[in-house]
Amino acid sequence: MSVYEDIAAILHPMPEPGAVDPEFHSDVRHDVDAARKETVLHLEAASDADAENEPLLSAIAAAKWRRDLAEAEIRRLVAYGREFTRPRPYRLADLADASGMSISGVRTTYDHTDVADVQHAVGRRPREWRATTPDDPPDDAGTA
Repeated sequence: MSVYEDIAAILHPMPEPGAVDPEFHSDVRHDVDAARKETVLHLEAASDADAENEPLLSAIAAAKWRRDLAEAEIRRLVAYGREFTRPRPYRLADLADASGMSISGVRTTYDHTDVADVQHAVGRRPREWRATTPDDPPDDAGTA
């Protein structure tokens, strides 16, 4: 196998025996094979277009990009659940369970930019403003 085929096999693993209903196993194997072939073509094309392109590093960078997109999507969904749902926000504990975060992580995961993105997407204003900006003073700044 080439490095391109190795990377494609890592990115698109075949399901373990018994992991897929036997009725659909052939279709799933076909889909995985097709995804692998497409990935190999993309990796080869990127390498052909740029001799400095390193396929493994490119695959890692692409995975990081997908992770960053997923994290941004989670932030926007949490912002929606806390700022836009009526009559009250989703419970922090429920959002923490769904997102794999701690309750404090849910509380601080999104900011004004995420809320504005959700507002633009759904076309309505947030229920009430909860998100903080990095330059907001801490709650105890005025106490001594």
